[in-house]
Amino acid sequence: MVVLRQIIDIISLLALPAIILSILLYAIYKKIPVYETFVEGAKEGIDVTLKIIPYLTAIIVAVAMFRASGALDTISYLFTNIFDKFNIPSDILPLAIIRSLSGSAALGVFSDIAQNNPVDSYVVKLGAIMLGSSETTFYVLAVYFGSVGIKKYRYALLTGIIADIAGIIGAVIIANVFFL
Repeated sequence: MVVLRQIIDIISLLALPAIILSILLYAIYKKIPVYETFVEGAKEGIDVTLKIIPYLTAIIVAVAMFRASGALDTISYLFTNIFDKFNIPSDILPLAIIRSLSGSAALGVFSDIAQNNPVDSYVVKLGAIMLGSSETTFYVLAVYFGSVGIKKYRYALLTGIIADIAGIIGAVIIANVFFL
């Protein structure tokens, strides 16, 4: 088992340099101007960044307003009785709600949960699973779809919300099976 672990560590250490080297060798083989292509990609990256700044600003302001208004706490309070029946602690409700909106806000909420509870507690384990089982749906729609000009994203929104709900339900089931 120790030998296998050492082999995996060596592979992990060499994987990224091997990928970069293989890309460079392929580019040289195909006579692609590597530096010029890299610079062109960097220029496009700056253009994309400038395009997404308004959408990014909008989602950050919306999340900040949502948290500051007290709406998050109100929603958490309203659903506490229902979630208690499914072994979902009330501390986790803000994370479940905010995760679809913003990854950084979700990390902030999870950080609060982890600081206020023992590291090996059920609520921290459930929060960690939930954080890794869902996506920032509204962030993706606002930033990525907005940057490429997609205006009609009704089905993407519905699919994202269903996936988020499935991730939350899956996280609760997994945490109940493994940690209760």
